[in-house]
Amino acid sequence: MGQRSDSGIPRSYRWRLHRNVLLFIALFLCLLGAMAWAEHSGLSRNLIGPIFLFSTVMIYALIGISGRTTDPDEYFVAGRRVPAMYNGMATAADWMSAASFISLAGALYLQGFSGTGNQPGGLAYVMGWTGGFCLVALLIAPSLRAMQLYTLPDFFHVRYGGRWPRLLAAWAAILCSFTYVVAQIYGIGLIASRLTGVQFEIGILLGLGGVLLCSFLGGMRAITWTQVAQYIVLLFAFLIPVSWLAYKQLGTPFAPLAYGSQLARIEALETRLMNDPAELEVRQAHLERAEMYRTRLLDVEQSLLDLRAQLEQRVRTLKAQGADFASIAQARRELLAMPPNAAVAREQWQRAQADNLERSKPLGGMVPHAREFRGDPAGAAADRQLFETSQLNFLALVFCLMVGTAGLPHLLTRYYTTPSVAEARTSVAWSLFFIALLYLSAPALAVLVKFELMNSLVGSSFEQLPSWIAQWARIDPALVEVADINGDRILQWGELKLGADIIMLATPELGGMPFVVSGLVAAGGLAAALSTADGLLLTISNALVHDMGSSRQYTPRSAEGRVILSKFALLAVAMLAAFVAALKPAQILSLVSASFSLAAAAFFPAMVLGLRSARIGRSAAVAGMLAGWGLTTYYMVVNGAAFRQFWGLAPDSGLWFGIQPLSSGVFGVPAGFVTIWLWSWLWPEKPSPVLGSSADRSSSHYPGL
Repeated sequence: MGQRSDSGIPRSYRWRLHRNVLLFIALFLCLLGAMAWAEHSGLSRNLIGPIFLFSTVMIYALIGISGRTTDPDEYFVAGRRVPAMYNGMATAADWMSAASFISLAGALYLQGFSGTGNQPGGLAYVMGWTGGFCLVALLIAPSLRAMQLYTLPDFFHVRYGGRWPRLLAAWAAILCSFTYVVAQIYGIGLIASRLTGVQFEIGILLGLGGVLLCSFLGGMRAITWTQVAQYIVLLFAFLIPVSWLAYKQLGTPFAPLAYGSQLARIEALETRLMNDPAELEVRQAHLERAEMYRTRLLDVEQSLLDLRAQLEQRVRTLKAQGADFASIAQARRELLAMPPNAAVAREQWQRAQADNLERSKPLGGMVPHAREFRGDPAGAAADRQLFETSQLNFLALVFCLMVGTAGLPHLLTRYYTTPSVAEARTSVAWSLFFIALLYLSAPALAVLVKFELMNSLVGSSFEQLPSWIAQWARIDPALVEVADINGDRILQWGELKLGADIIMLATPELGGMPFVVSGLVAAGGLAAALSTADGLLLTISNALVHDMGSSRQYTPRSAEGRVILSKFALLAVAMLAAFVAALKPAQILSLVSASFSLAAAAFFPAMVLGLRSARIGRSAAVAGMLAGWGLTTYYMVVNGAAFRQFWGLAPDSGLWFGIQPLSSGVFGVPAGFVTIWLWSWLWPEKPSPVLGSSADRSSSHYPGL
């Protein structure tokens, strides 16, 4: 077997892992160098993107195929022999999802450090997600690893006994993981369609093939080592462009240490843009558009008839005047794009009115980047209220992300794969280290991109705008919106609108870098989305088969049979998630934030109290999970934009203390804790760490008891 290290892993096995990882790094750097040389030699950009896509996906697929298994220990927990450093690297890849890689810098770009009042701000994500790992290390990971389980619902079954705790945990795992995986597959579609030039829906299917090749055959064993490879790719993909942009602007590649000097320059640019006459014209034009939509909404049906008549008359007039084909085609497109009925028109016009009102504000509705919070604590009553609401939303999101991190099923399952409790604790430290390498650079990237846009792109002629703007707009118009509002053919800040999901992906083109860097960034975003999607799909399929189906007669009794059934459940869930992602339900960051609130409310109270106190019984845990999960879901639904538009309710009128629905876990988590405590006090149960389980009934399974 060879000499063993203190963790019980043979040293020869560790050295073999080190050798394989170094070989992968060398292979990837060779691929990057070959693509750079090929671009310099004249290789078409239309080929560089697909080559990056298929090369990296095939590498992941080869790792996944080599890790194929039907052994339950290998499939569910990678044989419990993943060293702490590599588990930390895999966890970081699992964690650096499409939200972190693609959207985090975009959130900081759009919302500044502290947010816009109704949006909590990018630093809340950095603080919440990083702080969540401290909770994992202190409260969760070591205790769960000591229990020798496979899934998070296993804990609820072993700790509380009976059927309902496990079923509720399984359903909660499915709900929050499905919400999360839809965001990842949406990101996969964006990247694959940009790299290959295919339609967004086809891009989703291409990326989905990579997900299934990584996770379908080998489960956690294959996923672990593909995630290690994916972390290496996304690390290079994130640090190279931000370092390049920092060197271009500041003369140093160490962006996290130097970007602060750009904040003062951005503040000066923001002040100039607020008072620029052309910008004031654009703001006035947006205000007039908002008033036009308000007038239409007074009588939607009549406005719809009048608008259709105007557009039809315009087409006839252009034809009669002998106008060029492009003008007539544009008028016809506007006619075809009209809402089909009054209900759809009302929804579209309400959204357009709100958007134009927001963009009529200074800086197109964006707050100054370094402002502490929106509003003024020493100003008028409305300004003071806005300041307090901004603070509350910021703190609420930090809380939900921290507690949600400590309750995410696909993340906690990673700590079942280490060989010992000590390795699980060390693995959390490695996870924080690998995540910090990227998280420290995200605020820097947002600042550098904003300066580049304000200093270089704004003021350009519309005829000279870079091609990447039109290319990304074709993929999804919500990513880039450019329009000559004041008719001067010069791009103003208020005429440019970028979505959060494009900032990172477009950085190389924005900074004038070689296209090979664009391919690298897209490959990194794909790696981030694939790595998280792998873990989430495995969590959902395990919840369906291992957790929910274990007591059903039609479920295979053999361990190998359950593994095979889990694989086919994974395939079915992946196809359903791809269908939902193709509908483009929301921005990536919004979907991910919602899944954190759901995980926090459903799992955290019953899990922490169950690990720390033997007095918590089955019925109290079930009541707490239902209360927390139910309240969080209710708040999200009744304050969702679609729900309020359907019932004709005013936006934000149902908010409690001004808290946005993506932070609804701030109500659900306390409700879960209070319900469990009250239930245990009013209807106490006999203290028992193991109820109705075939496991060893000694308290050694529960280090916290």
